[in-house]
Amino acid sequence: MGVTNKRTLSKTRRKTRDLDQIKADLHSPKHLAQYKATKAPEDLPDLGKWYCTECAKWFESEVNLVVHRKGKPHKRRVKQLREEPYTQKEAEAAIGLRTDNQGPERSEGAADNEITMAT
Repeated sequence: MGVTNKRTLSKTRRKTRDLDQIKADLHSPKHLAQYKATKAPEDLPDLGKWYCTECAKWFESEVNLVVHRKGKPHKRRVKQLREEPYTQKEAEAAIGLRTDNQGPERSEGAADNEITMAT
């Protein structure tokens, strides 16, 4: 009665919060408090005292948190969070969808270029 696909299990174990969720945490303390309320303090390192909001990670001591904040992975994550996310309109424009509900413009001369076939 074990896990049939161990590869999937290990990938979901390391799943962290997405950038849009972290941005919401940074902008709204209520959102962050709601996320922290879902975690039982007994299950967290040092009862959940030391938390890096930008990386969504818990630490066992303040020293570990300070060392983490000086590290490269934390700085990379902060840089990613500074970038503005793409909007839905930009994503649709990138694949060629138009949101103004107008089709491509046809020139008046296009109808004259049609060839009629004699039968």
